[in-house]
Amino acid sequence: MSDDMNNSGPYSASPTAVSTRSRTSRRNFIKGVIASGATVSAGGYLMTMAGCSSDSGDGGSASAPAPGTVERMLVLNVNGERRTVDVLPQETLAMTLRYKLSLTGTKLGCDRGECGACTVLIDDVAYNACSVLTHTLRGRNVMTIEGLAAADGSLHPVQQAFIDELGPQCGFCTPGQVMSAVALLKENPRPSRQQAREAMAGNLCRCGAYDNYLNAVMRAARGA
Repeated sequence: MSDDMNNSGPYSASPTAVSTRSRTSRRNFIKGVIASGATVSAGGYLMTMAGCSSDSGDGGSASAPAPGTVERMLVLNVNGERRTVDVLPQETLAMTLRYKLSLTGTKLGCDRGECGACTVLIDDVAYNACSVLTHTLRGRNVMTIEGLAAADGSLHPVQQAFIDELGPQCGFCTPGQVMSAVALLKENPRPSRQQAREAMAGNLCRCGAYDNYLNAVMRAARGA
């Protein structure tokens, strides 16, 4: 077979030419994938916007969230007020209270439900706000340390008892301690000292003022 015939078939291209074609083909393929993804994303966005425009034309009602998603705009009942807030799907109540509603009395300590600094009341029961997803609270009542004082500014009996017994030291854990004590006295207005100790066990104090806090709970119970 002649050299001309060897160089004229479909597999006769030089290694350099084959390598160049492969690189060009791969580059074009990647460009095509990127362009396709952008087209699909843009199409979905336009369809969503069209749906929103259609809903607003029928009276301003918001479109229902897509299956498998949650509606981000949420109305929360916090300290007796209805608050509308934009909440991410995995956002905790502690994050919502502090960074969306500016209720910074709820402290973030361990952020894993161990220190009690973020304790709030949900339907009068003590919860660690760092371990509760905000989206689970539709229709429920949340109370933070900011909601305890009366409208005229007078302190809640538990707050006053904590001051009288010199409970707060650095003060970081105090809001959580107060909310745990309020939850206890709502459930058991006359606890024994041991019952109070057990109920407050989930609140850690960096300053070690546990006896002061316990004395304050018992003072509040006597005055309740």
